Amino acid sequence: MLARDLYRSDPERVRTMLAARHTTAEFDRLLEVDAAWREILVEVEELKARRNAGSKEIGDFYREGRGDEAEMKKAEMAALGEEIKGLEGRAKELETELAELEQTMPNLLDDSVPIGADEGANRVERASGSPPTFDFEPRAHWDLGPELGIVDFERAAKVASSRFAVLKGAGAALERALISFMLDLHTKEHGYTEVIPPYLVNSASLFGTGQLPKFADDLFRVEDFDLYLIPTAEVPITNLHRDETLQEEQLPLRYCASTPCFRSEAGSYGKDVRGLIRLHQFHKVELVQFAHPEHSWERLEELTGHAEAVLKALDLHYRVVSLASGDLGFSAAKTYDLEVWLPALECYREISSCTNFTDFQARRAHLRYRPADGAKARLLHTVNGSGLAVGRTMVAILENYQQADGSVIVPEVLRPYMNGLEVIEPAR
Repeated sequence: MLARDLYRSDPERVRTMLAARHTTAEFDRLLEVDAAWREILVEVEELKARRNAGSKEIGDFYREGRGDEAEMKKAEMAALGEEIKGLEGRAKELETELAELEQTMPNLLDDSVPIGADEGANRVERASGSPPTFDFEPRAHWDLGPELGIVDFERAAKVASSRFAVLKGAGAALERALISFMLDLHTKEHGYTEVIPPYLVNSASLFGTGQLPKFADDLFRVEDFDLYLIPTAEVPITNLHRDETLQEEQLPLRYCASTPCFRSEAGSYGKDVRGLIRLHQFHKVELVQFAHPEHSWERLEELTGHAEAVLKALDLHYRVVSLASGDLGFSAAKTYDLEVWLPALECYREISSCTNFTDFQARRAHLRYRPADGAKARLLHTVNGSGLAVGRTMVAILENYQQADGSVIVPEVLRPYMNGLEVIEPAR
């Protein structure tokens, strides 16, 4: 959430951000409710002061033998008490509405974010490698996978529904190899601590990271329980330290995890419905850092580099893109998307989003640190990103490493994780 001091002292900054994001958040109503709420609080305090003074007068009247005046004053104070009660009720209503409106306000934008209505305004920062060339027409992964006998969409739909996949044989081994390789890279070379968090989280956790209440339709909820399937490991990991105060010397804390992720994909009907790109269930290796506010931008660059290292090791062509203001996530101050090249589709697809949330999530989840000099605890910053989305990495391997005979070469760094397998051959 945004700091109240911010929107009270600099409302135009917030208006500018909302316009750049092309959001419909009701900021004018928020300011109106906030002003009314604070006005009532002042009035209540003034009336309480009058009541306290009146109560003292009543005591004085009785001591002075002025019982009739005391009784009149008691009646006056009773009426004042009812007025206070009514105002406090109204203040509570306004406070509730204010909190709900605050929850709809997205994060402030970093000055470096490109301004634009949608992904058409995203800015390419850099690219790595070159697209592969083929002397045959490259095929899409949704054809390659079934013909290799490693992906089965039809049986997945029978067991569950559309937008699920069964991986088998070398496909299951490839997914497992990718997860193991990514985790080894991030823990052994990049300094992350691996965790296996719960795959179900409560609503407080989803509020902390910004999924609730705004994105409830994207979540799978467990009926009759305050539990949801995680849309990303960002949620349980960020909430590991919810309501805690860390010590400055602990920062940055770096965690990574491989988890399944579950998304309803509400509103994405018709987009990437074929293949492994946009499933209801997929695996992802997530990177999360708890950072000192003065160093969170360095941490974003570092974490982005850690995600890039996976793509470089797999020798996949990709580019790094700064998301424009209108394409940026609700909680994000700035996001880099890593987009991998898919030859059959002749386009780039996002394979990782690396984001600095500044203190936005920390304010919602009460994430603080104590400065080394013992000063008052401060909000820390959170940074995270995929390192990488495993299913989309498999897509990239199938399409970029395919051969004319329908086989797929296994990237060299993955072969030790697949018992030395060098080529996935078509099913016979």
